[in-house]
Amino acid sequence: MIIQRLAVGMLQTNCYLIGCEETRQGAVIDPGGDADRILQVIDRQELTVRYVLNTHGHFDHVAANADLIAATGATLAIHPADAPLLQENGGATWFGIEVPKSPPPGLELEPGTTLRLGELQIQVLATPGHTPGSVTFYEPDAGVAFDGDAIFSGGIGRTDLPGGDRETLMRSIRETLLALPDETVLYPGHGPRTTVAEEKGALQDTASS
Repeated sequence: MIIQRLAVGMLQTNCYLIGCEETRQGAVIDPGGDADRILQVIDRQELTVRYVLNTHGHFDHVAANADLIAATGATLAIHPADAPLLQENGGATWFGIEVPKSPPPGLELEPGTTLRLGELQIQVLATPGHTPGSVTFYEPDAGVAFDGDAIFSGGIGRTDLPGGDRETLMRSIRETLLALPDETVLYPGHGPRTTVAEEKGALQDTASS
């Protein structure tokens, strides 16, 4: 499986290019800015981008949606619960920031959906809490999950913005993300990658302290 991480945009959000090594079919997860850089890596990897996938609708994860879709013809996909946030420019106006407006999604992501990228099967897992429609993209054979701003290395996503809910997020983490195999590599929306086993330990340490 091809996995390339780029830190993009003003908040250095992790954008991931993923793809099938055999067919070169790929997707872009959370293009939060710097479309030209992302497109250069797509060309370098010789990927045919089928999807632009948003883990959620915040502006720092969607700011380059329009440019990527215009350049690749890919289908934009997001959970329907975050489609209104997407159309409100991802909450950029809350911070007095202007970002390019995203086109509407061409595909609504629902839990249980599986997206095919050549030999890869990307499963959509519901992980709300950071936003109502936050999702995680999980490839079981590769043992990787791209969880957006649900869980980070040693931390969790914020829940103080409109639509956030800490209790819901903690349930998503415990019942969905930490229920994945311990060796699963978690690729978050910010910061370094981690594993399910490491975050189970971090969560236990927090609970006991």
